[in-house]
Amino acid sequence: MRLFYLLMLSCFAFSVAAQDLPKALLTTPELSNYEKTSSYADVIAFIDAATKGSNKVTRLSMGKSLEGKDIPVLVLANPKVSTPAEAKASGKPIIYIQGNIHSGEVEGKEAVQVMLREILHGDKGYLLDNQTILFAPIYNTDSNDKMEAGRRPSQEDSPKEVGIRENSQGWDLNRDGIKQEALETNGLIQNIIVPWDPALFVDLHTTNGVWHGYSLTWAPSYHTAGEKAPYDFTWDRILPEVTEQVKKKDNVYLGPYGYFYPQREGWPIKSISTYNHHPRYLVNQFGLRNRMAILSEAFAHERLYQRINSTYAFVREILEFTNKNGKEMLKVNAQAEAAAIQLVKEQGGKVSKGVRFEMTPLEEKIPAYRAYNYVEYEETEGNRPGKRYLRKPEIVELPNIVNYSAFTPTVTAILPKGYIIPAEFANIAEHLMKNGVKVTKLEKNVRATGQSYKATKLAIAQRPFEMHKMATIEGAYENTTKKFGKGDYWVDLAQPLANLIFYMLEPESDDGLVTWNFFDEHFQKNGIDQKAVEYPVFKYFELK
Repeated sequence: MRLFYLLMLSCFAFSVAAQDLPKALLTTPELSNYEKTSSYADVIAFIDAATKGSNKVTRLSMGKSLEGKDIPVLVLANPKVSTPAEAKASGKPIIYIQGNIHSGEVEGKEAVQVMLREILHGDKGYLLDNQTILFAPIYNTDSNDKMEAGRRPSQEDSPKEVGIRENSQGWDLNRDGIKQEALETNGLIQNIIVPWDPALFVDLHTTNGVWHGYSLTWAPSYHTAGEKAPYDFTWDRILPEVTEQVKKKDNVYLGPYGYFYPQREGWPIKSISTYNHHPRYLVNQFGLRNRMAILSEAFAHERLYQRINSTYAFVREILEFTNKNGKEMLKVNAQAEAAAIQLVKEQGGKVSKGVRFEMTPLEEKIPAYRAYNYVEYEETEGNRPGKRYLRKPEIVELPNIVNYSAFTPTVTAILPKGYIIPAEFANIAEHLMKNGVKVTKLEKNVRATGQSYKATKLAIAQRPFEMHKMATIEGAYENTTKKFGKGDYWVDLAQPLANLIFYMLEPESDDGLVTWNFFDEHFQKNGIDQKAVEYPVFKYFELK
């Protein structure tokens, strides 16, 4: 029997050796015992090796960074496709997954490379049976290589050196979804999102330090002014099944994204809170595009190899799910798109939608939330005596935790049939068009009945955010009829991106174009400090 087991062991060793990979197909973390993360050159070399001679991949460039680096996108399909038209003609859903939007959060970059290898050279080729996959492993190319130690202290110096958060223009790429000033954002929107139209967008991150008890937390594209069905499908179907499968196959715990505050709530905590709903975050914008999206946040305090493992497992199981259920996802998205158009056609000028929101709890509590335990003690010395909380080493499960992951409107506006943009605001029309919005130049005079917004106050924030001093407007709508002429821009809202257009153009929207200073000059030039000034974009309920 001992000889038998030795023979079996030797056979097993041979089979493993037979699967040994060439060095070119190993990632930088793998080659460095997980002490280093990949440079831009490392990623490009890996892509070159992984895709060489493959008949299942097309390599695209999303665009170039400020420093002239190509932002690679790998299109994986069987049979191979090279264009959006070919991909759509296949009838298969398109799944887009990106890493490295924040260059200090390196796990997504590394996990996507491993997934690319497993599909093209390993045992995951079947994941191309029923879907087309777009991988963008290194979205923030320039800042990836600006590596220094100490940039991400919550990541326990694993790896010691990582890149910086902002791109080389100084923008946080995950705050640029509405203003779209970054070269990377424009490349993503115009060259990938609009032409390829992915059914699901997955953005891979790492948390900034909260001590929950999960190896990775997730969030859907939050539901605000968009259609609810894509959110429901993501929340009710995709995320629970993926979470279950990762636990079953990898013994890795995944859970809902959120922060908690023992110092505020005491211990044990009673609630968690997600991040805000704004479509400046790319994942959230997809809800306004009638598409699904998922935010992935690896647990910062685990070691690099653990974070890559959990991110890889998450991506793998998402692709397992989409490979099985992609056709249903396409149907849900299509129905959401049709519902958005139908609402405009049937209820435009009658129904209202939210433009400002507050975070509220979901009805259903989290039955067992994992978190590191805390001990309470009384601080008696110093200038601030009182209760303090120290983290303990064990993970506990807390019952019935309230999940602040819903958003309730605090301000609403009437959904119109469409908008008219005066000719002198061509920059606004162009901004919409680069997002895939259909905008038409008027060829003759029209008479529009609807609402004109009279602004009485423009408040500019004192502190800059993303190099902007955010604007908030006050005023009121007035029912009126106006004439517009040749050269003005007509936006019929009965189109697929109705909800995104609405959120961008409504003057009181909490993340619209007014917020991002697109109209400051107009209001200030026309003397808003002394009188009411008309918002130049007119929303109509009837057009003749």
